[in-house]
Amino acid sequence: MLTIRLPADIENRLNALSKSTGRTKTFYAREAILAHMDELEAVYLAEHLLMDARASQTESMRVRVLMKRKP
Repeated sequence: MLTIRLPADIENRLNALSKSTGRTKTFYAREAILAHMDELEAVYLAEHLLMDARASQTESMRVRVLMKRKP
């Protein structure tokens, strides 16, 4: 089960859509989630990979600095 809070304007639009079509608000919430789940996962994965790349780059730069130091 899922409970979500929506901005008032979106809640009003969802109510109107539900009333005008005879379908439940749950139906439309489910449809919206299913329609965008792949995109949300792709964005999260891209952000995670970018953070990893930045962390690796920082670590690589530290190693290069240490390697340049004379003993």
